[in-house]
Amino acid sequence: MDLPDEQRPAGRLLGDELRFHRERLGYTLADAAHVIRASTSKVSRLERGESPAKPRDVHDLALFYGLTREQRCQLEQLLAQAGNADLYARFADVTPNFLKRLIRMERSANRICVFDPRVVPGLLQTEAYARAIVRYMEVGLPDADIERIVALRMQRQVMIDQGSPALAALIGEDVLYRICGDADVMAEQIEFLLKATLTKGINVRIVRKEVMMPPYPIFHLTFPDGDWDELAYVEHLDGANYITQKRQLDKYRRLLLNVRANAYERKDSAAALERALQCWKQETAAVSSN
Repeated sequence: MDLPDEQRPAGRLLGDELRFHRERLGYTLADAAHVIRASTSKVSRLERGESPAKPRDVHDLALFYGLTREQRCQLEQLLAQAGNADLYARFADVTPNFLKRLIRMERSANRICVFDPRVVPGLLQTEAYARAIVRYMEVGLPDADIERIVALRMQRQVMIDQGSPALAALIGEDVLYRICGDADVMAEQIEFLLKATLTKGINVRIVRKEVMMPPYPIFHLTFPDGDWDELAYVEHLDGANYITQKRQLDKYRRLLLNVRANAYERKDSAAALERALQCWKQETAAVSSN
């Protein structure tokens, strides 16, 4: 039996989480199948979010994988949402791994639309820009840990470099003038964005600075499995909400459409980037001459 359309995104999240723990521990599909007294094909469908998960199966797998109480709670939230979507418009993920879950979902998406009113989206950050942000946000973190976080951000870009998924990035014009690191870092970042505007599969649009925008980052992912297979991810300071309900998805889709309507077209977006680049190059030259 397949999952109903509205429950499939939540089932995909649950299955992805189960597969992550199985592969992390080095277990095979056969190992997991033995635990839940099922075939390997059933486990495979469960991990792909194609068939409904039984609470007993999820519980037994969680015990077999030796998951912590916090990790089991995450699975229970996902199970509840996948099993009765009417009761859950969203679930709050407050674990340190909330972004890692998004990264795993990005890999199976065929299109990503991202808006961030604060910084350049992570999928389009240069290494130096990402490092400056991490140093600012993770006060007191050892350099080695900072470099691991930066490396993780860079790894997210590999799939974009390969042309899949397609990426639409909506970036506030103010972001181009908000310094992260120094003028050299900003100039390099904006040059990178200019190159991205010429890259197949990437659509960079700059949102006019005078317009009202949502104060939080929004990701919208679509998957190649059907019209309802989509997911929104709304980030806050210490976590994120994953949105799978149609009504809530409609809300965030409309928000992104409103942001897009207030963005420059492709040619004017490139011109806005050129203006910001010249600004940072002038500042770099002024610093060098002093």
